[in-house]
Amino acid sequence: MASLSASLPKYMSLFPPRHTHHLHDLCVFPRNLSLMKEGSVRELRIATSSNQTEPLIDSTDKLSDIPLLSCSEAIEKLKQNRENHKGKQQFLAMYSSIFGGIITDAAAMVIPVDDHMVHRGHGVFDTAAIMDGYLYELDQHIDRIIRSASMAKIVLPFDRETIRRILVKTVCASKCIKGSLRYWISAGPGDFQLSPSGCCQPALYAIVIEDQSLFDLEGIKVVTSSVPMKPPQFATMKSVNYLPNVLSKMEAEEKGAYAAIWLDNDGFVAEGPNMNVAFVTKEKELLMPNFDKILSGCTAKRVLALAEGMVRDGKLHGIRVDNVSVEEGKRADEMMLIGSGVLVRPVVQWDEQVIGDGKEGPISQMLLNFILEDMKSGPSSVRVPVPY
Repeated sequence: MASLSASLPKYMSLFPPRHTHHLHDLCVFPRNLSLMKEGSVRELRIATSSNQTEPLIDSTDKLSDIPLLSCSEAIEKLKQNRENHKGKQQFLAMYSSIFGGIITDAAAMVIPVDDHMVHRGHGVFDTAAIMDGYLYELDQHIDRIIRSASMAKIVLPFDRETIRRILVKTVCASKCIKGSLRYWISAGPGDFQLSPSGCCQPALYAIVIEDQSLFDLEGIKVVTSSVPMKPPQFATMKSVNYLPNVLSKMEAEEKGAYAAIWLDNDGFVAEGPNMNVAFVTKEKELLMPNFDKILSGCTAKRVLALAEGMVRDGKLHGIRVDNVSVEEGKRADEMMLIGSGVLVRPVVQWDEQVIGDGKEGPISQMLLNFILEDMKSGPSSVRVPVPY
């Protein structure tokens, strides 16, 4: 190990300076080389992130202790696992084109391991909120997943109307009144090759989620992300490749913040890990970054449409979608995150800069109320009734 440690510095020059401090986290070292024997892995320790330094599974387990399970035994294990790991989210119903139907047992809500969405990330997804027995902006989200599938070169498993009918029926089977519907279109199962040419057919999955966590309206802190954002070709489609998003969110949490804000290659404000960003300027304009390099947020676009009424009432002087510099964003009167998961969440601090007076702004609150009212009593163009 001494020779390896000594040779490590000469490889440091191959990496950008900001990444060299991560190199040690990528290395795998035996805990005690003198205890290692050929073919033995019992003393192997894997150095992972700062949040986990020990393996989750006891490395002293012997291979002979691993049981060979029957199908019925595996299903029973799935049921036990679900019972032992219940969280705030309850999974009420799932549709799978592999099953060819809807299931309501959470233990059976599984995806084939050879689905290319699982091992190659070749899949797209979208979400629609369920509010008081209505699906909010379902058609807008279906249009977006179809665009995403086209960009990802995935053939639709069904026509648009069939997909829509399946999604509505899945919510109906769940009996969920308030929650969310998430759905995926993947290249489908077939093999473990890189190309999807061996996949027999694309797949559609959908799940209804009832989230029992409380909705938080308190102002939050954000930081500037050091994790590179996805290039426009991938950022503008809603694919399952969310590792950059996950790392960005984790970075924010490690710094005591709610989310990290991405900047594009030109240094302009882009988006958060799974939400859009908006500002209220000192001139009382609602300002949102251009959508040309980021995901076109359905909720963000609905906010822009609803905000037109605030312009007519004189509460806003205008609405602008444009490039936003960091300086302009940090000196704004208000800042907010907008998305289906947070709706409209006020930001009171960005890095070390307090936004406005450091309190939740009135425009953010009004826009949130508009969205909530739209979800509960908006026009038929944004509310689809579920025939329970």
